[in-house]
Amino acid sequence: MDLGEIFTEFVSDVAGALPAIIAAIIVIIIGYVVGKFLGRTVNKVVEKMGLEKSFDESDTGKSFKKSGIDLSTFIGGITTAFIIVISVVLAIQILNIGGTVGTFLVDIAGYLPRLLGGIVIIVLGTVLVGFLATLIGNTLKPVFPVAKSEIADMLKNLLQIGLVAVILLMALDLMLLSGDLVYSLILGFVIIGAGIALTDGLIKSITDDHKEFMPVAGYAKFVLYSIFLIIGAGAIFATFAGVTNVIANISWAFAIAMGIMLVPVIYNLAKKMTKET
Repeated sequence: MDLGEIFTEFVSDVAGALPAIIAAIIVIIIGYVVGKFLGRTVNKVVEKMGLEKSFDESDTGKSFKKSGIDLSTFIGGITTAFIIVISVVLAIQILNIGGTVGTFLVDIAGYLPRLLGGIVIIVLGTVLVGFLATLIGNTLKPVFPVAKSEIADMLKNLLQIGLVAVILLMALDLMLLSGDLVYSLILGFVIIGAGIALTDGLIKSITDDHKEFMPVAGYAKFVLYSIFLIIGAGAIFATFAGVTNVIANISWAFAIAMGIMLVPVIYNLAKKMTKET
């Protein structure tokens, strides 16, 4: 095959694919225009509904504001992105490119909705979690005495940590990023976060009722923090071979060290309580 035949075949292939290329470009342009229009419309609707004002007062809303994003703009942007993603998927299907490149593009087009959906679940899920945790925390506060309000805050924090973990798992499953390593990582951080929340709430509640424990409150916090950190680290690295044994040895060494350090603390505390009685 000479150069002229190769050029003629190339021109023929381009001419045959030209209608599909033009159609794909038109689909993307229409998707972009429609997406922009719908995004602005949704933005204005959210602003008029008044949802943004209550959202801005929440912790998540304040975080959004610090990053220069407001709720209406975010929802409008998500709407625009969703329409554009659909148009890109349709354009790739129209092109119908064969071979390895075509398979790769089809895979990317199929993954884009998952990626967008995962981002939406994380952001909106975090917003709903913050709202739900605050609502339940405020509902529980009247159940406890005023002096024990920290218990309601502790339960609120525990609920929020658990719900955030669920949201992350849902989003990662949708984005096909789940697995033993991810589950272990999230479990470890949940254990550490819940342990810190529990420790702060319990130590404060105990020292409020029993002032005699104030001298050892810092020591107790250190011990409990360390225990939850070790357990959390064990959960995070559980999938790595040999790490569990290392953490177990560290735990035993820590327990022995804490036991030795606890002897003078208990002695001084018992001595002080004996004098008071």
